[in-house]
Amino acid sequence: MLIIGIDPGISGSICFFNDGKILDVIEMPTMNDGKKNKKQVNGSQIFNEISKRINLLEKKQIKVVIEQVSAMPGQGVTSMFNFGQSFGILKGICSSMQLPMYFVRPAKWKKYYNLINTQKDASRTRAIEIFPYFSSQLSKKKDSNKADAILIANFYYETYKIEE
Repeated sequence: MLIIGIDPGISGSICFFNDGKILDVIEMPTMNDGKKNKKQVNGSQIFNEISKRINLLEKKQIKVVIEQVSAMPGQGVTSMFNFGQSFGILKGICSSMQLPMYFVRPAKWKKYYNLINTQKDASRTRAIEIFPYFSSQLSKKKDSNKADAILIANFYYETYKIEE
């Protein structure tokens, strides 16, 4: 079964995960949005990235697991709106592709990995511990979003494989 773990947002990532192994992790595809170097999620490219990896699979062999995001205290109105827009784009793409979606709250998957109240970079360390063969692709601090997507996919794999 292919699990697609998604850390939504402009700086998020998408992990393609099969039978407990990382197949690929990509940074969230983005494009320029007007002026001042503003970015937005590129829905068309997300569709293409997912499509090329699932083209031979039946829909029942695919699970999309998206981090269930919500407004965070102290976050600006504009950034909250943009974050929600990215989340909505991901839901829309997966819905139009008729892919089964599951949502997991950050507190739930982070608790599973003992990452509650830790630094953002702790998820990168945890992902490297679990998947040492992938450490070269998690070598930079900015790769913590890739690590989040990996851990979201692995969380689903480890906690829901019994139900399959």
